[in-house]
Amino acid sequence: MAAISFRQVSKKFGSGAQAVPVIHGVSAEVEPGEFVVIVGPSGCGKSTLLRMVAGLEQISGGHISIGGRVVNQIEPSERDIAMVFQNYALYPHFNVFDNMAYGLRIRKLPAAEIKARVEKAAATLELSELLQRKPRQLSGGQRQRVAMGRAIVRQPQVFLFDEPLSNLDAKLRAQTRLEIKKLHAELGITSLFVTHDQVEAMTLAQRMMVMNAGRMEQFGTPEEVYSRPASTFVASFIGSPPMNLLQHAPGCRTDRVLGVRPEHIDIDTSSSPSGWALQVETVELLGAERLIHARLGAEQLIIRSHEDQGAPALGSTVYARPRADRLHWFDASSGARQ
Repeated sequence: MAAISFRQVSKKFGSGAQAVPVIHGVSAEVEPGEFVVIVGPSGCGKSTLLRMVAGLEQISGGHISIGGRVVNQIEPSERDIAMVFQNYALYPHFNVFDNMAYGLRIRKLPAAEIKARVEKAAATLELSELLQRKPRQLSGGQRQRVAMGRAIVRQPQVFLFDEPLSNLDAKLRAQTRLEIKKLHAELGITSLFVTHDQVEAMTLAQRMMVMNAGRMEQFGTPEEVYSRPASTFVASFIGSPPMNLLQHAPGCRTDRVLGVRPEHIDIDTSSSPSGWALQVETVELLGAERLIHARLGAEQLIIRSHEDQGAPALGSTVYARPRADRLHWFDASSGARQ
């Protein structure tokens, strides 16, 4: 296990006056054995940041250290990391055993040790019965487990995951998330996991780094990021559905934005209701809950309600109140939390 330190890390593509900055002074400390998810929309710089840790992209400014050693000028093969890619990157002509063993053979480890490491990893990932199969004989989820097994047998200081679940269907993604979580609990190896999927981030992370346009917007536990978002960007990106952000609701000032989660708005079903008068536009039925899409003047918002509360008619007016202890206020200009 090794700590990972980011100190004012920056990245530019190109040189001179034509250089394009893509990472802007990221600083963060990842503890030994911690599972950190780097999350953000496409193009925010999350994979570039991971590739700089791996040594696949050169660092333009600042430094990255692994286990207390600055790795800016150190070759990828000497960083003691193992990476799991989105596309599996398996050798099609090798069977599962040989795919997992290949890196160890390159390092010239004894055959008995290679066999022991591969068989142990295969047992952990429930691949023992598949060791003689070729990749074409495996499902997508099984191929991704082989890719993880190839990383595990290396016994590295750090695991790097670059959107490894993107090619799987929804059911397999959920299953593989659980496998990765159990795997980390068993091995305890420091891990960085990149994804654009905020559900994956919330499920897997011990702490999460939310990236936006090359900048780190917030670094904290999933609970901290969800309950106290540092900016309107984080508030709108983390959460499904996202936080309602309102500038013209009753009580709002022109220099502030009001944020309230859909589950923190209560509909008044009394005989003499009061609160915000909302025009119902559509209702989504999601099993045990409903998402009510409504309009408050010129602004739209979403309310999450339980199935036993009944569904309002489309076009009807409902009265609702946000919970006073669950309101969030942001600066209207910067988007920063107040």
